[in-house]
Amino acid sequence: MAKRIEISGLDAFYGRTRAIADISMAVEPRQVTAFIGPSGCGKSTLLRTLNRMHELTPGGTVEGKVMLDGTDLYGAQVDPVAVRRTIGMVFQRPNPFPTMSIYDNVAAGLRLLGRTRRSQLDDVVERSLTGANLWNEVKDRLDKPGAGLSGGQQQRLCIARAIAVQPQVLLMDEPCSALDPISTLAIEDLIATLKESYTIVIVTHNMQQAARVSDVTAFFTITDAGEPGRLVEMDDTNKIFTNPSEKGTEDYITGRFG
Repeated sequence: MAKRIEISGLDAFYGRTRAIADISMAVEPRQVTAFIGPSGCGKSTLLRTLNRMHELTPGGTVEGKVMLDGTDLYGAQVDPVAVRRTIGMVFQRPNPFPTMSIYDNVAAGLRLLGRTRRSQLDDVVERSLTGANLWNEVKDRLDKPGAGLSGGQQQRLCIARAIAVQPQVLLMDEPCSALDPISTLAIEDLIATLKESYTIVIVTHNMQQAARVSDVTAFFTITDAGEPGRLVEMDDTNKIFTNPSEKGTEDYITGRFG
């Protein structure tokens, strides 16, 4: 299978502090890849390098390569804004635009791209909300504020907003950590559906969630306080959780550290 994302020799820095070191890995298309590991090992930093959001952080720099379908995302001629449109992001806490309606939240990215014809927007808003499994819940109140939805609905609204611009990849940074168990299950079910159309990379501290939703799991850790995070092991999720190759992976999964 062709690789959707290929990372080689990647280091990420905050100023002079190296957060992750020498990361090399590949992400397959139309699969869910989970990043797991203890706090501070650089999972979210790595995720943010994949769509060039890391460099928006003061002092954030990257060395190495991130390739998307053979294109170096950090190449001199590559537009970072176009990268972020191609590789969407769903954050830990739902972040609908507070002053916008449900409809306008979903349509926001399309309008930035110059697509303003109402009939066209109507079609994409309905398709995106349907894709996020939210349409039936909100179709009669699209003019109401997005911030008025429940936490789980807000997160699905943010997913609808992300997929409205038709990205190739969806990044999810602990998308369920602020949600109740029922909303978490709804998001997990949605991830299983979305992977039919998108490549998904998710950061999670929930081992059970990683085991439930992902096809491939990558375990990261830090050797000592202040050291950068490193990739320890990456394999099929079933193998990682039942027969990992590295003792450190087993210790983390079984709760003996981290």
